Amino acid sequence: MPEPRIRALALCVFHHQGKILVNQFLDADTQQLLFRPLGGGIDFGEHSAQAIVREVQEELGQSINSLRLIGTLESLFTFAGKPGHELVQVYDARFDDESLYLRAQLDAAESDGAPFVARWHDSSSFTEQTPLVPAGLEGLLRQAGLLG
Repeated sequence: MPEPRIRALALCVFHHQGKILVNQFLDADTQQLLFRPLGGGIDFGEHSAQAIVREVQEELGQSINSLRLIGTLESLFTFAGKPGHELVQVYDARFDDESLYLRAQLDAAESDGAPFVARWHDSSSFTEQTPLVPAGLEGLLRQAGLLG
């Protein structure tokens, strides 16, 4: 079993007309549906802003602009029965291709090639039963005026 470690993560919030772009996924142990913005791990020697640009290119094949750090969260959680600990840099950005804001969903792929669909959701999607993760993200986005 690998030694527990703190993971450095960068997430990017794309927002449009009161909605944000998120990936929804299921915790197989708890059967809880979770929502998370796009992004991923920060590689050694890589700044978090560079990680966002890379992750969006890898996941969506898209370029971005106006990258802005919103804040940092520390997340302690359990997923799939395993404890996790992440330090999360949260960014706001805009797609270079403005037509992406008009699509209900965007086809994407994880770094291992596993496909997923990112969809636009407003705050009504995020409840105690179907949370926006990591914990504290919804409050941070409301404070920044990115989520109603």
